[in-house]
This record gives sequence, C-alpha cells and structure tokens, in this order.
Amino acid sequence: MDNTILTENIQTIQVDPGLAIKEKRLDLNMTQKELADSVGMPKFGDRTIRRWEKGETSPSPLEFLSIMEFLESAGNKPFLNNEKAPYTMVDLFAGIGGTRLGFQLTGKVKSVFSSEWDKFAQKTYFANYGEYPHGDITKIDESMVPDHDILVAGFPCQAFSQAGKKLGFEDTRGTLFFDVARIIKAKRPKMFLLENVKNLKTHDKGRTYETIINTLRDMDYEVDSALYKARDFGAPQNRERIYIVGFDKLSLKNIDLFEFPTAPKPKTSVGDILEDSVDEKYTISDTLWEGHKRRKLEHKEKGNGFGFSLFNSNSPYTNTISARYYKDGSEILIEQSGKNPRKITPREAARLQGFPEKFIIPVSDTQAYKQFGNSVCVPVVNAIAQEMLKVFKNQTL
Repeated sequence: MDNTILTENIQTIQVDPGLAIKEKRLDLNMTQKELADSVGMPKFGDRTIRRWEKGETSPSPLEFLSIMEFLESAGNKPFLNNEKAPYTMVDLFAGIGGTRLGFQLTGKVKSVFSSEWDKFAQKTYFANYGEYPHGDITKIDESMVPDHDILVAGFPCQAFSQAGKKLGFEDTRGTLFFDVARIIKAKRPKMFLLENVKNLKTHDKGRTYETIINTLRDMDYEVDSALYKARDFGAPQNRERIYIVGFDKLSLKNIDLFEFPTAPKPKTSVGDILEDSVDEKYTISDTLWEGHKRRKLEHKEKGNGFGFSLFNSNSPYTNTISARYYKDGSEILIEQSGKNPRKITPREAARLQGFPEKFIIPVSDTQAYKQFGNSVCVPVVNAIAQEMLKVFKNQTL
C-alpha cells in the first residue's frame, strides 16, 4: 500500500499514537529500549518512546507508521513450522534457532520441541518461530521430549572429569553434553547434528572430543565430523566450526551414502552485508578508538597480533563475530571516511551469519550482538541438512 495513503489515514483517524505503540509493544513483550534499537532509532531512542507513551510528545505520522509496521511484522512470526513437513526435529541449546532454521529452510523438517534457558534468546525465538523454548535442559526429563527424527544441538564445550577412563556414557555426567546424550539414548532419533567450536577437537588434549565421539558410537550411531568456514558458504566471515553428524545404525540403511557437502567457496565481500545508511550511534567514541589503538600498539610491541581489526566494503570477509562483540566491537570494525570506525549493526551481524532479511530482531543491540555471536551460520547448516535428509530417501520399506 502507498505510504502516502497510510500517512493520510493516520492523520484522519482519531488514535492516540503513544497509546497504540505502548499497547502493541507490551503485547509483544518488548521493552522501550528493545523497540528503539529494533527500529533503528538513534541513541537514547527509548527516551523518545517513553515521552510518546506518556503523551508528553507525539511521533510524526511517518515515525508512527514505521514503528507500527515493525510491530505488526514482529507479530507475524515469519518462520512458523510447515506442518506438512515429513520429518520432525528437536532443537536443544537452541539460542535463536539458527540450526533449526537451516533444517526448516529445506521445507522438509518441522520442530516439535526446543530448549533454551536465556530469556532474551527465548524472546527472539518466539518472535520468529511462534513458540517459546522450554527452559534449562538439565531440568527437563528426557521422557517429556517428544519422539523425533532429527536432534540438533550446539552445546558448550566442557572438560569431562573422568575423560580418558573410557567409561562411555558415564564419562559425560556433570557436563552439558550429558543432557544431549541422555536424550539421544532415550529417544533414539534417526540422526543428529551437533555443532561446536573448532577447538573442541583439541580441548583437554583431545580427550573431550574422544569421549563425545565414543559415547555416541557406543549408542550404536555411525558418527563423523567435518570443519567448515562460513565464508566458504557465502557468508563473509572467517568463522570455522566443527559439525558432528550421527545416524542410527539400528533403524537406518544405506548410511554410507551420506557425504558431507562440498563447500561451494563463492567469492565473498563484506560490502554485501553492509547497510546503506547507519546511525551515528554505531560510530565508536574517541575514547574507545584511542584505547583500541593503544592496546594494539602494546600487543605489537609484545610480538603478538592481538587488537582491533578494520574492514571495509572491499574486504573479502571479517573476523569471527563473538558473543562479546557488544563490549567494544574490536574484532570487526568498519572503516569510515573522515571519522572513527563503527561497529556493525545487528542486521549486519545477522547477515554475517546468513540469516534471512525477514528474521526479526526484537531485542536491544546488546542482546542482539550476543545472540548472533553465539549462533550458527545458517547456510552451512542448511547445506549439511540437505545431505543428511538424502539418507531418508534411500531407505527400503
């Protein structure tokens, strides 16, 4: 619809814009700060929204339209399940559902259960998938998890207190991997995908990885793993992660037909993910910029390469975005002509991880950075998912 017509309608309809914004915001369980950041308002935009809601000032018709359009879209849940999808999955340590999304985008998988303890990640998950994940997985009885075909999880990496003693399943007690293992053991999904940091293979001198693989194989799963970089799948980020796949040897045939996907390795450019117009609030302050330069010089004098990293639209890819990015943005700073560099925006962070444009970000910038830093590269997962699902085609009835 023509925005001019909408604007005229807003002006003629007797509506309290501040009250309308407040009611819709509360209905979506968003704070004023979250709303201000989500719609790209300048620094201290939450104060402006607060004044609107109190009736002290009023938004312009275009400001009102922009905010209400966002709030309406946030209520539409763009990634609801395809209920006709033939295969089911559960999403553990779900975060904001990046792994789920990789499978869901195949059109053949629907989620029947999810678990994530972080309340802000739960909010983003609900805004996009229409469901609030169950909470702390350590407190969920495995018998309460629905039967499913596929299990996915991105559990934190921990050392196992008895690693190396070859106690199998018992080795994992006291770790978060144990909660993945007990659900696999109880529900026997036909296949699983586990994602973790590259260093999982060398963690605790390799004993952590060995214990995980042995535990899964002891439960009669064919297990293999591969390392992939996000930039090799079109996301301009040097993010490398390990992906562990498993297939139930007791219920699946032709498992040996599975092959990890070949990375297409397209040419990537940071410019492809940058927004055309960015608010000044993302430009770092003089104090922070001087601190970055001082620390980089100190590291250089010590002979190491730590410190901030600058990129521009011509850079092929960035460093890996981390959950700590919200603190100072040092690992990914974008050059700006004639002024200090800037942090990437939450939408740019989403693009770095390959999330679709319609993915809703209903939280503050700080939380958004944490969420995308903790998430997965969606195109990588999607490529692996497509190969895993081929195994289902090769089953004899």
